[in-house]
Amino acid sequence: MSQAISEGDGISLIARVRSLEDARAAEAAGAEAFVLTSPVAGLRDETGLPILSRGGSAVEAANDGADAWVVVIGEFDGDADRLEELHREVLTLGLEAVAEVRDEEEVELALEQLDPEIFLLSSAEADEGEEPLDRVLALLPDVPAGKLAIAEVPATTREDVIALERAGVDGVLVEGDHVADLVGGELPTV
Repeated sequence: MSQAISEGDGISLIARVRSLEDARAAEAAGAEAFVLTSPVAGLRDETGLPILSRGGSAVEAANDGADAWVVVIGEFDGDADRLEELHREVLTLGLEAVAEVRDEEEVELALEQLDPEIFLLSSAEADEGEEPLDRVLALLPDVPAGKLAIAEVPATTREDVIALERAGVDGVLVEGDHVADLVGGELPTV
């Protein structure tokens, strides 16, 4: 996962897909990875793109052919031992850990306990009146240089993608059926 989003030009669009048809369309439109909240049967056989699993257990993610699994740092409420144990399990299963963080304290805990290569910057803790995009951009400076950042901003627009790219975000979660609208420009002919 980290290799796929660190390569190439610009920001990587990571498409939320719920079926093989969604995945085929998103890949054809320019998605560079997939994110799943529930298994999509046959997806690993269908594509060579990285799959990020967000939900279920790490074991289920590995069994379904995922490459990476989201560890929601906020679920550990400072339980460093439990977080460390889960991280070992994720690595043992051959998955890459992606640390979902909502605030500066969660970034710090993730760095201390996991030292992940990839951070998923969630806008879930945006204050009332604070734009989700602004929340994600406020978290970005807390991610150390050399680490990768994926943004999660609801209802992402092309302007959001451009702002995230300019700020140095490496990837963004988007709805699979919106990839073509967010890619910008024509896809290269292969």
